[in-house]
Amino acid sequence: MRPLPRALAALALAAVTASLGACGFTPLYAAPGVGPSLSAIQVVAPPGRTGYLIRERLDDALVKDRGAPPRYRMNLQLSESRYPRGLRVDNVATRYEYVLTAAYTLTALPSGAPAKVGSVRVELTYDSADQPYASVAAQQDAQERAADEAARRIQLELAVWLATQGAPPAAGAH
Repeated sequence: MRPLPRALAALALAAVTASLGACGFTPLYAAPGVGPSLSAIQVVAPPGRTGYLIRERLDDALVKDRGAPPRYRMNLQLSESRYPRGLRVDNVATRYEYVLTAAYTLTALPSGAPAKVGSVRVELTYDSADQPYASVAAQQDAQERAADEAARRIQLELAVWLATQGAPPAAGAH
C-alpha cells in the first residue's frame, strides 16, 4: 500500500470507531469485569468423552485463570442423541443426526447462590461409512464439533449476561 491510501484507511477506521462510540456501541468484552469474571468460572462436567471435551473447550473459551480462585462454578448436564437419517433400501443409515444439549447452572462462590441457568442445543449431521472404524471416527468428530459449538454458545451467553447484569469488579480492583 502506498502512504496516501494507508492514511485514508486509518482515517476511515478512526471515523467508524468514533461513530460507533457515539451511537452507544460498546464491544462485549469492553464491559467492565466481563473478561476477569469469565476466566474465574470453574467448569464441572459429567464424566465421559463428551463431558471431557466440552469442559476442555469451555476452559479454553473462558480463558480460565488457573492461578486465581474461582468466583463461579458451572455445573453441566449433558444429553446426547443420535438419529439415523437417509436410510438405504436395506434399511441402513447413510447419515446420522447428532444432538447435544448442554444445560448449565452457574453458582456464585463461596455463597453457592444460583446466578444463572441456561441451556444450549447443538444439532449436526455426519456421514456413516461402511467401514466400522470410519463410522467411529465420524461419530467422534461429530462429538468434537458439537462440544466446540456448545462451548462457544455458552461463552457468548455468559459474556452477554455478565455485560448486561454488571459483572462484579475483578479481585484487587478498586
